[in-house]
Amino acid sequence: MGTEEKSRTSGEQPREQGSVLPTVNPEAERAQPPKQSLHPAFYVSVWIALSSSVILYNKWILSERKFEFPVFLTTYHLAFATVMTQLLARYTTLLDGRKTVKMTGRVYLRAIVPIGFFFSLSLICGNRAYLYLSVAFIQMLKATTPVAVLFSSWMLGVSQPNLRVFLNVSVIVVGVIIASIGEIRFMWIGFIYQITGIIFEALRLTMVQRLLSSAEFKMDPLVSLYYFAPVCAVMNFVVAVFWELPKISMADVDRVGLVHFFLNGLCAFLLNVSVVFLIGKTSSLVLTLCGVLKDVLLVVASMILFASPVTGLQFFGYSIALGGMIYYKLGYEAIKGYAAEAGRQWSEFGNRQPVLRRVAVIALVLMTTFVLLGGLAPASYDNATQVLSEAKSKMGIAKL
Repeated sequence: MGTEEKSRTSGEQPREQGSVLPTVNPEAERAQPPKQSLHPAFYVSVWIALSSSVILYNKWILSERKFEFPVFLTTYHLAFATVMTQLLARYTTLLDGRKTVKMTGRVYLRAIVPIGFFFSLSLICGNRAYLYLSVAFIQMLKATTPVAVLFSSWMLGVSQPNLRVFLNVSVIVVGVIIASIGEIRFMWIGFIYQITGIIFEALRLTMVQRLLSSAEFKMDPLVSLYYFAPVCAVMNFVVAVFWELPKISMADVDRVGLVHFFLNGLCAFLLNVSVVFLIGKTSSLVLTLCGVLKDVLLVVASMILFASPVTGLQFFGYSIALGGMIYYKLGYEAIKGYAAEAGRQWSEFGNRQPVLRRVAVIALVLMTTFVLLGGLAPASYDNATQVLSEAKSKMGIAKL
């Protein structure tokens, strides 16, 4: 080799400044806007609206339209739900959760069928109660459901008896007893139907709790409906065949209308769909509190829509029952914390929107006054026409 160093050239060629490719995508560096999602209050409102609508719609069909066949109506709801869940399972992803459930024929017969049996009985008894009792009084009686669930869980060995818990739920019972004493249109047959339905529902919930304690059987409400609706529909249909179908005529169906039947079934099914979204977007605590709010709104709606008389004694008893139920489900410390947070939020709302706060206060006062006046009004007569007719008769001017 010579003394001169040989120059070496690499295979790399110099790049022009204008041809340098960016190493990072400028579009990727930009902050992506957050995906728009609905506020949880929307799901709460939809659930309360659908839940209340189903109850009021059923009452309207059974009482106002004189379609006195609650077992058939329940069978129709379950058949509608069976068809809809099958369609959702085939064409949507809402029921993909069923793929994680290890469901076999043995499990279906030993777990799903017994639960479906009690579910059917609770629906039959609960719907028959609407033939005899007002919506308002039925909602008051439903406040005893946590008590029935507690006793059924003790009876089936799901939980251990506790004296302190028993004393807590006793407040609910006392409140419901007071509300029952104040009921004007009390009928024993309706009361027995409703309490029996609550007992069957408590047994069902306890059996579901025991089933879901295993991770391989975790189900959301829609998946549960997918499994329970068919067996419940069959059981209810068997009862309806011997109890109601021979009495149903086309005149009864026409009195309600096919459109109303369809909307009623759709409303009942959408309620189960809304529960899935509500649980997914909120929490069990929100669901509990929303349930209390829904019950109160139903009592008021029953007074407005069906002129159901509610006495001051009933309001007093129902308030005790609701307070006991909230205390039982949340506990003192949780209630204290949420009350403090609610007070802070209310104060901030007043600072931001003083006018809206005044409007809300006025609306609350007016609604409370309406409810109290409706409850304290004389309940000896069902309507003003009857009062006026009797007054004319006593005065000897019945022909006027």
